[in-house]
Amino acid sequence: MTLRDPMGRAAHNSGGSAPDGGRPEDPRLVIDVRGEPAPAQFLTGSQQSQNAYGGFAPQAPFNQQMATQPIQIPQAARPDADGMLGGGAPDDDPPAGSWAGPLVRAGVRPLLVLLDLVACLAGALASGGVRPIMGLFTVLLVAAYATGGLYRSRLSPSILDDIPSITGRLLVVLALTVTGQLTLNQLRWDVEMVDWKLLVAAAVTFVATVCLRTTAYGLVRFARRTGRIAHRTLILGAGRVGTYLAESLSQHPQYGLQPIGFLDIDPPRPGVSASHRILGRPEQLVEVLLDHQVRNVIVAFGSMRESELVDIIRTCDRLHCEIFVVPRLFELHHIGAEMDTAWGMPLIRLRRAAYRSRAWQVKRGIDIAFSGFALMCLSPLMAVIAALVRWEGGPGILFKQERVGVDGQHFSVMKFRSLKPVDETESQTNWNIALDDRLGPVGKFLRRSSLDELPQLLNILRGDMSLVGPRPERPHFVDTFRSQHPHYVARHRVPCGLTGLAQVNGLRGDTSIAERARFDNYYIENWSLWLDIKILMRTAMSVIRAEGG
Repeated sequence: MTLRDPMGRAAHNSGGSAPDGGRPEDPRLVIDVRGEPAPAQFLTGSQQSQNAYGGFAPQAPFNQQMATQPIQIPQAARPDADGMLGGGAPDDDPPAGSWAGPLVRAGVRPLLVLLDLVACLAGALASGGVRPIMGLFTVLLVAAYATGGLYRSRLSPSILDDIPSITGRLLVVLALTVTGQLTLNQLRWDVEMVDWKLLVAAAVTFVATVCLRTTAYGLVRFARRTGRIAHRTLILGAGRVGTYLAESLSQHPQYGLQPIGFLDIDPPRPGVSASHRILGRPEQLVEVLLDHQVRNVIVAFGSMRESELVDIIRTCDRLHCEIFVVPRLFELHHIGAEMDTAWGMPLIRLRRAAYRSRAWQVKRGIDIAFSGFALMCLSPLMAVIAALVRWEGGPGILFKQERVGVDGQHFSVMKFRSLKPVDETESQTNWNIALDDRLGPVGKFLRRSSLDELPQLLNILRGDMSLVGPRPERPHFVDTFRSQHPHYVARHRVPCGLTGLAQVNGLRGDTSIAERARFDNYYIENWSLWLDIKILMRTAMSVIRAEGG
């Protein structure tokens, strides 16, 4: 099992070299979103975390003393030089597959992309050679296959399942390529309107794609059946469904999942293989994943309530493992294109956590570019606001306040001062000053227009915050809310933001904290770059309409 940091880089031990050739870092991997003290064996001393994006920064959340100690891998389960955990698996665990190199850990996606490029090259050569129009055809085809999920890893890949999608997307790409060629030829007043050799290229590409993918899928199934590719799999829930899955996966290794045991409060049903033992309780999920080098988790039905399972599963956000869920009423469930099956049992593969996606690195780049550009363009406006604040309230233009960010890290958020607090206690414990009689005209305007938030662009530039994310709160209120709302702490899994999904839905000021946490966690689970763009557009409209508080 490869562990990765928030930026998606493989974690290495102190004896190896970092993936980018720099100084190796100590990986800190897990945030306990239940808000309980972290297991003692994972806690370190007074180590300092790096910023929210650039280093291995995840920490445990708040215990009763608001501690934010980082969680580290136990000494017995440190990653080796290849990024794999070593020394933590007991001798009686089933062996992992003999093919365990970087190519296997990368999954089937790179192989399929390479094979499709080869198929397109075969089509180009069969239709008269490589030329620019075939380059356009290839790029569009790979993009179409990617958006159609034809490169995702599957438990039971089948070319017969792929053919309808391959055919439809290839025809669409062919139509787009011909349209582009027609447009270009008309602009150049070219006599030859259509390169009919494209039809030959498309036909050859289709045949080559089917043949190459059939070979690749056969190789994958062979490697799984012979144990060359086998991923250790942990099953949450030792009930009837969980034990059925364990027995089925053991008897049918072509799925590549090798059950090593269960996590449950109750023992498994009678008649289950002795090798499928109870490895611990569900709340020990992270510890078992690290100790047994588990690559996959299947969430079946067990003794624990679903609401408790949600918090436990969220602790895996920073671990490099795939999570499958057996849907409720699975006997009635329709198997869609985004689902997997294991010997007749439908499985839903959960999305990878936002931190583990490549798009998250793009998000940080956008944060840097946007905040830097905005600071440059808005500096005259900020100078005017600073002068007005100084005129109305005297010295002290910027107001700094301690807030809680990603993984419980504290940082100082900056705002234009709209009201001068009596002392630090009032600053940290006064919930809302929107109706405070001490607010002057300038302060009221800044709060209503949200222009008092502009200095937080500096927080974004230096990595304390992001443009979009859950709004940061003060430690006093975080301590209060986490005790009242079970899922509140889970919103600290990603960096806080200048604006967020809860805010554009009107949840600011004196509104429900439970609903804010629900929107924030929804944002984290469903994050995408387009969702960020939507929130920013809605935020701009809110600023124009002066809907701030």
